[in-house]
Amino acid sequence: MAARHAAGQRSWQVWGMAASVVVTEPGQADAAAALVRHVLDAVDLACSRFRADSELAVLRRELVHGATVSPLLATLMESALAAARWTAGAVDPTLGADLISLGYDADFAALPPSPRHDAGPGTGRLAARSPRPRAPRVPGWQRIRLDGRRLVVPADVTVDLGASAKAVAADMAAARTAVELGCGVLVNLGGDIATAGPAPDGSTPDCPAGHWQVLVQDLPDDPAQQVSLPAGHALATSSTSKRRWEQAGALRHHILDPRFGLPAEDVWRSASVAAPSALEANAYSTAAIVKGHAAVPWLREAAVSARLVDQRRRVVTTSGWPAAEPVGVGFHG
Repeated sequence: MAARHAAGQRSWQVWGMAASVVVTEPGQADAAAALVRHVLDAVDLACSRFRADSELAVLRRELVHGATVSPLLATLMESALAAARWTAGAVDPTLGADLISLGYDADFAALPPSPRHDAGPGTGRLAARSPRPRAPRVPGWQRIRLDGRRLVVPADVTVDLGASAKAVAADMAAARTAVELGCGVLVNLGGDIATAGPAPDGSTPDCPAGHWQVLVQDLPDDPAQQVSLPAGHALATSSTSKRRWEQAGALRHHILDPRFGLPAEDVWRSASVAAPSALEANAYSTAAIVKGHAAVPWLREAAVSARLVDQRRRVVTTSGWPAAEPVGVGFHG
């Protein structure tokens, strides 16, 4: 996804993904990028499973019996557990060991490149998967205990905050930038978009006041749609077409089905969700990938505004997602 406001924009790569910030005051773009980078550095130091010096790694042995963690790590863990509750465990922050066993044992930028995922009917599926276990596993997230800042993580659980921490970072960075710089801001971290402060002034017909213009598209040859995102709202896209790697002849992707610890069936190429926060949007978009065919009725029952793209690049929308034409239609509610 990309914001259609380039005047005050800065972009870079971080955590193996594209990051960008857009501000309504172009002269504040460099300051905004510095603030966003500062938030990302703090989140990385708190919870990265790829750093031996992260707080989560340093405290791992102590966490078995319980340890007091920093306010930031407590917030990140609380947010991850909230995402698990909202999605009835479809998003689970305890899949670190499964990701490692599947070969995701380093920052994604360091993994060997995989073949392009160009899925048409019957193609691009994950190959050579291990058989599904007969019975689902005990949900790992239910075994974590967080009481204020006191965190307990069982010895056999490897925490991977992954997507939820990225979403929280987007929310935190947008809020901090808007407050400190006194302008409107949009932060995009690998498809997790958070906004804060006023939106652009709506000086053009396709950019109504109080809205950000966002192009929703995963890969260049996927169906695209421009939508109007109200100021203060968020949008997230989860994808099975990105963050893919090859392991022993099998294609893997990073969104796991917590019941089995294996990549979710790639029913959907991508799932995009609009919500009040990037954390909530990311939780529901990730869960939609995990739930596969069951995602559409689940999202509709929960009144979640979503756009799903299947392997044939057909689009399904739910609960107020704007029609593809005309573009620039805003979300309501």
